[in-house]
Amino acid sequence: MRELLTGNYAIAEAVRLCRVQLVAAYPITPQTPIYEKLSEWQSQGKLGGLMMRMESEHSAMAACISASLTGVRVFTATSSQGLALMHEMLHFASGNRVPVVMACVNRALAVPWAFGSDQTDTLSQRDTGWIQFYCEGNQEALDTVIQAYKVSEQVLLPSMVIIDGFFTSHFVEPVEIPGQSSVDEFLPKCEAPRRFDAKAPTFVAGVVDASRYFQFRQGSFGDMEKAKIVIKDVDEEYKEAFGRGYGLIEAVDVQDAEVVLVTSASITSTARVALESLRKKGHRAGLLKIKTFRPFPAEEVQEVLNGVSKVAVVDRNISIGKEGIFCHELKAALYPLNSRPIIFGYIAGLGGTDVSPEILEGMVMDTLHRDEPEDSPTWISGD
Repeated sequence: MRELLTGNYAIAEAVRLCRVQLVAAYPITPQTPIYEKLSEWQSQGKLGGLMMRMESEHSAMAACISASLTGVRVFTATSSQGLALMHEMLHFASGNRVPVVMACVNRALAVPWAFGSDQTDTLSQRDTGWIQFYCEGNQEALDTVIQAYKVSEQVLLPSMVIIDGFFTSHFVEPVEIPGQSSVDEFLPKCEAPRRFDAKAPTFVAGVVDASRYFQFRQGSFGDMEKAKIVIKDVDEEYKEAFGRGYGLIEAVDVQDAEVVLVTSASITSTARVALESLRKKGHRAGLLKIKTFRPFPAEEVQEVLNGVSKVAVVDRNISIGKEGIFCHELKAALYPLNSRPIIFGYIAGLGGTDVSPEILEGMVMDTLHRDEPEDSPTWISGD
């Protein structure tokens, strides 16, 4: 069935299709429509699960962790300051190895207060042990939620499915909604370990000595690395079942490219328009979309960019005191290459400022005409 849906409603449809048993959430702009739609369905008896209306995002994640430890499938959603308030519990979720799936709708962090899209909120949580998927559009958001449950329930690590605030969350696009029976076949009933049982009480999250703590962290790191294989396998299975797959990354026209533009999330769609225009003008530009940020697809990025002369990374985020976070990660991933590209970092779209095809074309042309990047990233205001 094909419908016109916002990105928020596409995510809500996916949650319903996944037969989520508990939703614990707190409303915050711009993810509130997800919360509202799921609440509406629960009141109508269409959700099939329980909706818990929490007093904060911190308690929402605490409820998700507790419920997941009983073996049920759970969901939550948040943005910006709400995600920041959750920070402590994100470590508890990954440390307890619960397969929670959370939709994060990117929004700028205070101060000053702002409501536009900005990836710094989710990227600030990159070291919490959560899998992170950055989605380009509404269809990809729906598909990725379904895939995320299958991935998380296999590797026992939580997942964030991330979309841009307003650009994706509130824009309407045609979305193919899979049939319930097809999703049931792809995503069986949750079989996560049941560690809370009233008839057999147990204790979780105990104190350990330094040696055991080291082992736990090493184990989580190893399983996050193994998640790359699971993500690939699940994506291939989904593509076979529904005709859509996304991979860890996507490369477009990189074979002969003089410069490759690296993007994530909704800016990728704009970059596709810019790439077509640049090619028509005779400029050999390529595009690399990063879909999976954690685990970081270093090997895949190395394979695509090995031998490329120049790379321009577009970051809708900033690590104050360093540079754009995708740019920083890309430099680290490409460092082992003998023939690695020169990497130019651009900061654009912060707080939801416009990033047009013309702006992206300008970045590519700027990269082509420069021999070396500056020590600091180039700031593009969009004004």
